[in-house]
Amino acid sequence: MKDSDIRQGTLALMVLKTLELLGPLHGYAIARRIEQISGDLLTVNQGTLYPVLLKMMQEGSIKAAWGASENNRKARFYSITRQGRKQLQEEARSWQQTAAIIARFHAAKVQDLK
Repeated sequence: MKDSDIRQGTLALMVLKTLELLGPLHGYAIARRIEQISGDLLTVNQGTLYPVLLKMMQEGSIKAAWGASENNRKARFYSITRQGRKQLQEEARSWQQTAAIIARFHAAKVQDLK
């Protein structure tokens, strides 16, 4: 895994947060925004993104509608659903807890464990 690859299980969370912040976007725009928000530290592979979007639609966390992109091409625009907002809150809370636990391990010293 390269440093720029997105860790498994995080892409859906990033998609939900991106759609919550920016509203409906087509797949290419979602990928670019995730890369932009990461400071270009992450790379979103289209072959990874679209299966995740399909799975999220099937689960009901996002919905899609056809529209015209910036260059007037037909594109599918994705938006977050009420269920997706709830899922985003739950997953964000879980990730914050996980990050806090990892931070404790990084900060631990031998004398703290005696």
